[in-house]
Amino acid sequence: MKTLLAAALLIMLSPLIYAQKANITWGDEYKLKKGSTDLEVIFTDNTGVYVKESHFALKSYFVIGATTRESATLTKLDKDLKEQYSNNFNKELKGKEYESFFFLKGKLFLLATDYSKKEKTLTLFGAEIDKASGELAGEWAEITSWQKDDKKDDINFKAAYNADSSRMVLVSTIEGSDKNNYEIRQFNDKLQPVDKPIAITNEFDPKTFQLEDVVYTTNGNVVMIGREYEYQEGKKKKAKYLDFKNYSIRIYDATGKQVKEINTTINAKWLVSTKVMQLPSKELVLAAFYSDEKRGKEINGMLVQRINPQTGDILTTSQKDLNTSMISTIEDDNGDDDDDDESRKERKEREKLEKIQNEEDGFSRYMRFRNFIYTPDKGLVILAEKYNSYSYTTTTYQAGGVTGGGRWTSTTYQVYECGDIMMSKIDGDGNIKWLNVLPKQQREVIQTGSGSSPSGISFSFNYFQGGFNWPFYAGFGVLPAAGSLNLIFNDNKKNDNVLQLGQKVKKISAYGKSDCFAVNLNTMTGKYSRAVLFNNKSVPTAMPRLSSVLGKDLYMIGKEDRMLGKTKIAIARMSIQ
Repeated sequence: MKTLLAAALLIMLSPLIYAQKANITWGDEYKLKKGSTDLEVIFTDNTGVYVKESHFALKSYFVIGATTRESATLTKLDKDLKEQYSNNFNKELKGKEYESFFFLKGKLFLLATDYSKKEKTLTLFGAEIDKASGELAGEWAEITSWQKDDKKDDINFKAAYNADSSRMVLVSTIEGSDKNNYEIRQFNDKLQPVDKPIAITNEFDPKTFQLEDVVYTTNGNVVMIGREYEYQEGKKKKAKYLDFKNYSIRIYDATGKQVKEINTTINAKWLVSTKVMQLPSKELVLAAFYSDEKRGKEINGMLVQRINPQTGDILTTSQKDLNTSMISTIEDDNGDDDDDDESRKERKEREKLEKIQNEEDGFSRYMRFRNFIYTPDKGLVILAEKYNSYSYTTTTYQAGGVTGGGRWTSTTYQVYECGDIMMSKIDGDGNIKWLNVLPKQQREVIQTGSGSSPSGISFSFNYFQGGFNWPFYAGFGVLPAAGSLNLIFNDNKKNDNVLQLGQKVKKISAYGKSDCFAVNLNTMTGKYSRAVLFNNKSVPTAMPRLSSVLGKDLYMIGKEDRMLGKTKIAIARMSIQ
């Protein structure tokens, strides 16, 4: 075990910069399993830390090839951050498709599906895991099933929690060319159904509607938040594209009957990102970022509404404009010693894609809501982040020998850009007390394989979208403290004094050389400061976004990539007092 005291030393040297003390302890390193695709601390309790490690497992084998399925390894570390067990469940999942691990009222379940082509039926199964040993505690049990009317229909579902996290909520849809049906069901900690399912049928055009979020309220009503699109004429002849029109927010009762549709056209503002939350006081809060223009490139302010979850009536509306006249200048990190041929090549690709983005029909950047944190004064702190993700493919020619045989190869990359953090406070009456912006610009590029698809831009607000839990190193984590929040993220060491819009921001993409920072935010006043916790050169590179909090401690993964030998990972326990 090794304890880092760099943060404490920094605090002693600079008491005016950072008033709190950080204690960080790293556990023993252990090898990352071969073929792993993503990592995450998914849960912590008084007995240890649970880490999910996704990978692909062999599904079937043929003479000319093989098929794989997604699977996952559950690793548990004890209180001293030493590995207790690691189980990949490949044997138990034979014949089934892994879906997720799910914690409910102190129990841990493994969820998996099985699809019958003959019956056109998808069945969801669940099995409890013994948290002490990591083995299945019993047999698989059927939770529910869905049947297609047509083999071309798509079945999607997502397991989430109800308002107080005491039940599992399954939101599912069967989508066809001319239908879009939704069903919401609740299950107890024995994976048994509770109450009747709520069915919402054919109220949305599947071609122009995309479900973004579902909120199950404490009184049994359901709020569905979706994005509506409309077809527009493109720049090219006969070309059409789907352009975002507005948000659709509807409240339904327990029978599936619509109670109310909330008006999202407010004061000539265009909502570009929206989130609905159930407050402990049993009211709903709608938070949204808006732009003054339909295709505005900037966020111009924030809107908050308190809503009666029973009737859908708007109780209060509050909005606050954001001064965007002070724009931070973004500088590349390519002037550092890592400016090799590959980084210059990536820079050329990025510049080409930025040109595509500026010319793309209907293109705009979006804020993503990240955290909603309740405060002792019955307020709510909202954290959001500028976010953009796209992919591109490069093609290169490899010359052959004297007999020829040259070939073209292509490589596909997924790019994640995590930008400014917006921090705001909503008081108990629903008023916006303060709104601040912390500039940052993180960029992470992950090679996803070979392909021949062209460069493109991909925004997805799809509620059912799965995929890998990327990026690894970009983004931020949050550790609550008494009267404050600590935002943990990797950044360029030259940004140590960057706090306000208008300051120059050094872009970060080489995370192995980055510093891990903590920004301490006072939840009453909105004032904040930042300080270095440690440098990632001396420890496995930190992944703050994929962390988990238990009490006053934050548990975070670090990953050390090696050119030779297996990649190693370790878990850190962090507390800030």
